[in-house]
Amino acid sequence: MQTQSVKAPTFLEFFIYWLKLGFISFGGPAGQISMMHQELVEKRRWISEHRFLHALNYTMVLPGPEAQQLATYIGWLMFGVRGGIVAGVLFVLPSLFILSALTWVYLTYGDVSAVEGILYGIKPAVTAIVLFAAYRIGSKALSNNILRVLAVLAFFAIFALKIPFPYIVLTAALIGFLGAQLSPDTFKMGTHHGDGKDSYGPALIDDDTPIPDHAKFKWSRLIAFAVVGVGIGLAVMSLLSDETLRNMGEFFTKAALVTFGGAYAVLPYIYQGGVDQYQWLTSVQMMDGLALGETTPGPLIMVVAFVGFVGAWTKEIFGSEMLLLAGFAGASVATLFTFLPSFLFIFLGGPGVEATRGDLKFSAPLSAVTAAVVGVIINLAVFFAKNVLWPNGGDLDYVATLIGVAAFVALFRFKIGIMSVIAACASIGLALTLLT
Repeated sequence: MQTQSVKAPTFLEFFIYWLKLGFISFGGPAGQISMMHQELVEKRRWISEHRFLHALNYTMVLPGPEAQQLATYIGWLMFGVRGGIVAGVLFVLPSLFILSALTWVYLTYGDVSAVEGILYGIKPAVTAIVLFAAYRIGSKALSNNILRVLAVLAFFAIFALKIPFPYIVLTAALIGFLGAQLSPDTFKMGTHHGDGKDSYGPALIDDDTPIPDHAKFKWSRLIAFAVVGVGIGLAVMSLLSDETLRNMGEFFTKAALVTFGGAYAVLPYIYQGGVDQYQWLTSVQMMDGLALGETTPGPLIMVVAFVGFVGAWTKEIFGSEMLLLAGFAGASVATLFTFLPSFLFIFLGGPGVEATRGDLKFSAPLSAVTAAVVGVIINLAVFFAKNVLWPNGGDLDYVATLIGVAAFVALFRFKIGIMSVIAACASIGLALTLLT
């Protein structure tokens, strides 16, 4: 067991970690949260298990991409506003550039067979990563039978009954609130499993580490963040002279505020707006964009960058000679207005979340939400497995199954890093495509 104190990272070391994560954060929110847990809680010990899960609980009840918000929260807790901005921006910036480049290739040449091959290898790996994430988070969060039953019920609710994610979260929070009155110990995170110190050693931000000054609640700070955040949005909107870009700014701001339940829950809304209402792209392009989005690192909601790129390209907002610039402008506007609310949610709500960390009235509902989320993550793994291993509802794809099983064994049994597993599976997929 680790007993020595943890060395605080320099801001440069902190910056380099989030930049690296931005390039390797495949696997959607479950995979990304698993990567952060493995690196920040288990290896680097920048944050304890309980503090990590408490932050995760908060992001799960927010609209928007929870993994990006979790990165922002941890960055803000460690280094204040500059840390939150660095962690949150670097989590999505590599994806913006990579996805923009792939979209340009897609629109210019229409041939992304190499990308499809890489995707063929990555998809079963992502399935394994999501399943592994459910195991890792569940093994810590589901510390008693009540919480395990909650996870099972959440899985049944979303898988069999098709109940929307927000209702599952609200119900779990209500159960946690009521349960705290009847059986307080049941909803204390880690009550039966021992804490993170026993598992991993002391952490830089440990269970009993005082709240840093920058994370304490102040009305002046809350008002300042609200004014600056809203001001940035209005200022950028006023600078957008093109109607298409203004429409994108308004539309993706609305999308950011209704994205309860993750990217898959909001895709129908984006599809309706992008394809039917504004006609920025076709239904076929929308499906191709989702496939491209899954090949790139970053949140799955980054498909908005594809929609923005194709929309601005199709509308030729800067003329027919400047299509690439138009596309990148559209992708950038879509990304900015999708993620700006996420930063506000963390900077405005984070101090309140930290202040109530020891208060069971607030922590118990969030603990119950985490239990429900484990069930939802398992449902996501089943969703991936059905679509990847039985494509289009056909026969079992034995090659994809072997890749997925090998990926899970590598993660679970041999403790191989997630990035190494993704790289190996992507290489296998690309090689199979080139050979056939």
